Amino acid sequence: MKKLVLAGAIALFGLSNAQIAKGTAYISGQVGYSQEENNNDDSKIESFKVIPTVGYFVGTNLAVGLGVGYKNDKKTTSTTASFGNSTVVTERIGTKSAFVVAPFVRKYWTLAEKLYIFGQLEVPMEFGNEKVELNSTANTGGTTTTTSTSTKANYTSIGVNIKPGLDYFLNKNWSIEATIGEFGYNTSKFDVDGAKSVNNYKFGLNLSAVTFGVKYVFAK
Repeated sequence: MKKLVLAGAIALFGLSNAQIAKGTAYISGQVGYSQEENNNDDSKIESFKVIPTVGYFVGTNLAVGLGVGYKNDKKTTSTTASFGNSTVVTERIGTKSAFVVAPFVRKYWTLAEKLYIFGQLEVPMEFGNEKVELNSTANTGGTTTTTSTSTKANYTSIGVNIKPGLDYFLNKNWSIEATIGEFGYNTSKFDVDGAKSVNNYKFGLNLSAVTFGVKYVFAK
């Protein structure tokens, strides 16, 4: 019985000698687009990002890497208001775009011959701007008047995050990885007079924040 339990534990926790060798390199990245429309408040949110990533194993099961890319978030909201014989339709368009740089260190632990668990420490940085456009159309007694205003401000964001994940090698060149949530801290600030920093803390394994990716490995 003891031998059976021991054999099961070895199979479960994967006490394998499989290692990722020093000098191994890989390419990966994030590409995503999402769109959400809310008919309750006539709003629409669009998000797009592309962040290619390269990594290099500086030691057995220890990699360093860099992600560099671009992200864009856009929210459009429309409101209609009536004042006497006047109807005013206002459209607000908020666009936030940024150049992204994310250096990281990733440590792997072997679970089985092709399955690894990893912890990733990254320092994501964003250098971007936020633009807000307001377009109003007023109709009074058949007369239409249109006004438009626009503001724009640059911002900088930096954070420190730890992400746990799993990596499964389909073969020596391709693997599928998944991260579950993140633990970390982020601070951002707009480059305008009187602006104060905004701090954000994230702690927890959030199943709604699971991400999947495909990685190509230049196996040695």
